[in-house]
Amino acid sequence: MPPHSPSAAGVPDEGDERSVPPVRQALSDSVYERIKAMVMDHEIAPGGRVGIEALARTLKVSPTPVREALARLESDGLVVKRTLSGYRATQLLTRQGLDELFEMRLLLEPRAAALAAEHATESQLDGLERIVEEMQAHPSPDGRYASYRDFAALDQRFHEAIGQAAHRPLLADAVERLHAHLHIFRLSKVVGAEGPTVTEHERIVRAVLRRNPERAAEAMTEHLTRSLERQLEDGETSGS
Repeated sequence: MPPHSPSAAGVPDEGDERSVPPVRQALSDSVYERIKAMVMDHEIAPGGRVGIEALARTLKVSPTPVREALARLESDGLVVKRTLSGYRATQLLTRQGLDELFEMRLLLEPRAAALAAEHATESQLDGLERIVEEMQAHPSPDGRYASYRDFAALDQRFHEAIGQAAHRPLLADAVERLHAHLHIFRLSKVVGAEGPTVTEHERIVRAVLRRNPERAAEAMTEHLTRSLERQLEDGETSGS
């Protein structure tokens, strides 16, 4: 998830007391990524307690950036805050949870792809092509979050970019709020999944570029269906 912008335009106004100094923002982002990696790699066990003071000692920082990081991870759906017991890492998806997640994606994302084929701007089309090109050039991940983080981020950017290109804000927001990629990548190490994922993304982009909403929806449905199949074939361990 990208860093929160301190202003609506993404650039803090001079004199804005809410502006975050660059050094502090860099520290906040670094702590967020380090704790996120611990959750994704199960160094913090699913369902396990996430202690602010203990993390601050481990990371050699004050509790403040840890609290900020945990608030962002709660928004990501990777930790949950409970009254009187603090933060805990969320549980992994069960088979039922995985099925329900893909059920929601199959309701939302093919429609988003069809609308993107109709309404995407030229700059948005260029952006989709760039994301796929970056994914093509990305090295194969080796299993740990530090290795597959960039691939996962590109995968997430692709699906969110399709949602944005649909020009339906509520639909785009729903796709983003699923945080599907974070939950799926926690189940898996995505080794070997980058090939099929990129190929399927290419098909979606071709349909959008050709302004073919029916084919775009079909290509997205095919991608999501095969992604779920890969999860189940590998014992719920594959890419999204």
